[in-house]
Amino acid sequence: MAKNTICLWYDKDAEDAARFYAGVFPDSKVGATHHAPGDYPSGKKGDALVVEFTVAGIPCIGLNGGPAFKHNEAFSFQISTETQEETDRYWNAIVGNGGQESECGWCKDKWGVSWQITPRVLMEAMAAGGAEAKRAFDAMMTMKKIDVAAIEKARRG
Repeated sequence: MAKNTICLWYDKDAEDAARFYAGVFPDSKVGATHHAPGDYPSGKKGDALVVEFTVAGIPCIGLNGGPAFKHNEAFSFQISTETQEETDRYWNAIVGNGGQESECGWCKDKWGVSWQITPRVLMEAMAAGGAEAKRAFDAMMTMKKIDVAAIEKARRG
């Protein structure tokens, strides 16, 4: 087990979420599932309680803790993309599988986990600073899914 692991709380769908992430993102996989040794407030002995998984190289566990806590935008995965096709593939997988669009490259999956699908060109423009960053930022502020060509055009002025 990794020294530092992200723990994500799910109502009861940690296994489904882990399989979805492993099917969408490279360097992702589902590991062991640990079953409850006894009854607990939101489940019974033998239910899947903890699922080990990796998302884009980041070790995680999914805890089937019940409906007490919900995901929110205070936590998100930021996935860097190289092309519009890669951006579209991740965005469409998340949104098209019961998720929802948000603003500026953010979306939520059907479990409520927030994702930033962020083309590298946008981060490079922001790092450049000055007028280039301002133009790219202003363009991004009008978008839901990031349009790589529009960001590149904004960078050039």
